[in-house]
Amino acid sequence: MDTARPPITLAIEGTIAIATLDRPPVNAIDDAWVARLDAILDEVEADARVHVLWIRSATRTFCAGADLALMRERFATEDGRARMVDLTRAMQKVFARIEHSPRVSLVEVGGAALGGGLELALACDVRIVADTAKLGLPEASLGLLPGAGGTQRLTRLCGDAMARRMIFTADVVDGRRAATLGLAQECVPAAELEAAARALAERIAAVPTAALAACKRCITAAVEGKEDGYAAEVEGTAMLYAQGESQALVRRFLAG
Repeated sequence: MDTARPPITLAIEGTIAIATLDRPPVNAIDDAWVARLDAILDEVEADARVHVLWIRSATRTFCAGADLALMRERFATEDGRARMVDLTRAMQKVFARIEHSPRVSLVEVGGAALGGGLELALACDVRIVADTAKLGLPEASLGLLPGAGGTQRLTRLCGDAMARRMIFTADVVDGRRAATLGLAQECVPAAELEAAARALAERIAAVPTAALAACKRCITAAVEGKEDGYAAEVEGTAMLYAQGESQALVRRFLAG
């Protein structure tokens, strides 16, 4: 593998930022991978042009989770295990950045999204999957737990009963089942996935970025309960009424 190549690439196409996981063969997660994703978020959030971050994979596997070679190297010693805990903490932090970013995130899952790979997908706002995709959190079968947000976000999305079922049994489900469980909002045939994801990204990107950020803030308030969501709605409404872009769109709508 070319060590100079970043494990995740970034391309800006108009109002869409495309982050492509590109660490063959399975986009395994290590410290450099997490640092690169964090740097991409810095760049995306600093670019006023960007409305949506679209995360996808250049490989057949979306992301199989932690780097197994890294685990073998570190797991044998107390210091190494502590470094793996630090990696888990760093994954939590960067996935939380995606979840709370003012930019809307869309993830396209065409292959296996396991462990940390699924935890990345769960942190995104919108998940579109291929019918043949495989999604799961297998950590418990190894005597571990999905510690990069998996227990929290899976429970919020699917309810505690299904989260217990999936995590305790280390179940892996296909894209169709993922959509019925609420793991994904949309499931399409694998051959149509990229086109469907692009169309969805373009629809989101057509919405003014201030409106997207305000809506995301209010939805997060409803989910997390850390902020008065009704007050956030009023505050956001006042802010958007003052936006020139919003005023122009409303005038056009009212003019019929």
